[in-house]
Amino acid sequence: MIMQPLKRLLPRLGLIAATAAFGLAAGLAQAQAQSSLSIGTGGTGGVYYPLGGGIAAALSKHIPGMAATAEVTGGSVDNLKLIASGKPYIGMTMADAAKDAIDGADKFKATGKIEAKTLLVLYPNRMHVVTVEGNSIASFADLKGKRVSTGSPGSATEVMAFRLIEAAGLDKDRDLKRERLGVAESVNAIKDRKIDAFFWVGGLPTGAVTDLASTPGVKIRFIDHDQLVAPMNKKYGNLYYTDVIPKTVYAGMPADNRMASVANLLVASAKMSDAQAYAIVKTIIEQREDLIAVHKEAANIRLENQKSAATPVAFHPGARKYLEEKGVKLD
Repeated sequence: MIMQPLKRLLPRLGLIAATAAFGLAAGLAQAQAQSSLSIGTGGTGGVYYPLGGGIAAALSKHIPGMAATAEVTGGSVDNLKLIASGKPYIGMTMADAAKDAIDGADKFKATGKIEAKTLLVLYPNRMHVVTVEGNSIASFADLKGKRVSTGSPGSATEVMAFRLIEAAGLDKDRDLKRERLGVAESVNAIKDRKIDAFFWVGGLPTGAVTDLASTPGVKIRFIDHDQLVAPMNKKYGNLYYTDVIPKTVYAGMPADNRMASVANLLVASAKMSDAQAYAIVKTIIEQREDLIAVHKEAANIRLENQKSAATPVAFHPGARKYLEEKGVKLD
């Protein structure tokens, strides 16, 4: 009499156990997904990708339960669009592209305003306008009629290159035979004499440019363009500043290069939790020495460089909390 009800109950118990196991597995999968993080970087020839890899390793090691990875992307514009996708991304971007994103301007007209927040001000990005001896290019005006790469599609190099060309009174479509290559591809193309010059905005030194400067039989030349900063700022706001690439950075530079720089930022979605933003910023600041070993531009990720005036994008509340605990006055 007791056995029959028990037999009828066993399948139900099995179903309950299976359901519980499935729920547990789903919960674990959800927890795992919540702890994953992708870092939008750039091409392999620049600074974003190796530095992003170093940041990913630090976050994975020092934030419990987090699995972070660095992804190759087209650069700033692509990274900002990835942040807007709703997936777990943070991204490296130049300040000018970030401002366009929050304003829904230029390359973000189709997507609309992106709700991004600054986690950290990283390091200055220097605009390299590069040619080699024998291409009859000594000034910015000499780019007219030449074969020039203005950066890969979706990159902040392209954004800034277009603004420099405009400030110089040139038309990017009519006055240049324009290619859209990343820095590594640009270096290969100029070596093969397929282009005459290229734009690249990045940290110092950029590996691909170092490769070009060290190529036997090649004499690298940088085009001064610091005079174009004022007209760019007049139209787009005070995003750019005059700077110098010292002649000691790349082999064969005959003199310092007077050029334009813009700040690099690490940004996140405004929807990121305060706790996660806090943990990310804390880890990057406190593991800075490990990041410097990956790329020396990480030496610029300093508390004293964290200023509201340095970024057109407001700091994330979680980032602000950590920075203010460290004595940083953001306002």
